[in-house]
Amino acid sequence: MLRVAVVGSGPSGCYTAQSLVQQDPDVLVDVLDRLPCPYGLVRYGVAPDHEKIKSLQTSLRTILEHERVRFLGGVGIGPDGVPAARLRELYHAVVYCVGAATDRHLGIPGEELPGSWSATEFVSWYSAHPDSAADGFVAGARSAVVIGVGNVAVDVTRMLARGVTELSPTDIPHPALTALAASRVSEVHMVGRRGPSQARFTTKELRELGSLPDTEVAVHAEELARDPAYLDPSALPAPQRRNVEVLRGWAAAEARPSAHRISLRFFLRPVELLADGGRVGAVRFERTVPDGRGGVRGTGEFEEIEAQLVLRSVGYRGMPVEGLPFDADSGTVPNVDGRVVYDGSAVPGEYVAGWIKRGPTGVIGTNRPDAKETVTSLLEDAPRLAHKELREDPLDALRSAGVEPVEWTGWCAIERAEAELGASLGRGVVKLPDWESLMGAVHGHAR
Repeated sequence: MLRVAVVGSGPSGCYTAQSLVQQDPDVLVDVLDRLPCPYGLVRYGVAPDHEKIKSLQTSLRTILEHERVRFLGGVGIGPDGVPAARLRELYHAVVYCVGAATDRHLGIPGEELPGSWSATEFVSWYSAHPDSAADGFVAGARSAVVIGVGNVAVDVTRMLARGVTELSPTDIPHPALTALAASRVSEVHMVGRRGPSQARFTTKELRELGSLPDTEVAVHAEELARDPAYLDPSALPAPQRRNVEVLRGWAAAEARPSAHRISLRFFLRPVELLADGGRVGAVRFERTVPDGRGGVRGTGEFEEIEAQLVLRSVGYRGMPVEGLPFDADSGTVPNVDGRVVYDGSAVPGEYVAGWIKRGPTGVIGTNRPDAKETVTSLLEDAPRLAHKELREDPLDALRSAGVEPVEWTGWCAIERAEAELGASLGRGVVKLPDWESLMGAVHGHAR
């Protein structure tokens, strides 16, 4: 039997495991994750009000419950966990599906002011990521600026405008629900440095902003008109053309009294976060115009937008994996068809899939063919890899080294605890928000 470790239990890791057991009846897969909970960004990145996307957990669950797949949570890989070299000894092959773990910075003055956060931190808070130590995002804030015009920017904008009535039925952790219910944020500005035809949000996400209760969506017609493709969208790909149609509708709509106002702004580049009383009080933007080459250039004209909360959403970035080569420019592990490349040569036995392989691009479904490509490479190498003798079950070896993985029964105990917490609060399932409560659920099941 070929033993394979898949590091990461998000979509790319689960699809890698699925492809392995489907294509080879003699492979055993251990899916390892640093967290005690599976599903990666589906659990900790998808907004709680996106229940249809979150339901993908059901299909990922089927993969992890396969008789030849074993979930081992709470297993870190690297300096603070199991060394990569030891992992190579325990398995015939290792596939790293670790995603892009950090966010990009703006690199402008004032970015570190209190009240300035990454969208990733905000998402981790309302998604109950156990590493999230931050709170107080909306405390004292009246106006928020979201820098970026991708789907994550739309998500955090929408969450700031959601009311407790819409969020209470979701699995949002109770402290976040309480804070958002008390929020005084009434205006959210979502700002992009380029034009509407170059925005990265999808039309479905964009339209959701217009369906929020008691919320007005405003756009500046003169900003939209600066984009040549907005004036004549016929040459745009269909998704961008649909975005433009939605924006045209909002530009033509009359203003109406609402509790929340979402303002979509374009051709504004952040140049500084301005302080007020020791924390962020406004964002200074420079007006941009198309440069004729697909980018923008500054005009020397500036505008300030008041904000006591600033969330930057300008992309994710992969982090080096201990023991593997790393391309700092792309934030990926060098590879050929998923095989890790050392000094120009692909080395059988170590592989990558997902964002750490290709960069933070595509949607969840993009990970399926990506994982299949990597698995094809691995199985081509299998005859060579299988010659290595494995002396013990990796799980036994991990336990002998003092690592106590959270197995599937432990995860099921967490699920039960979250259902019980929700029932006690008069809600549905409610996520446990920290390491202590998660591991308490696991240990309670073990007794």
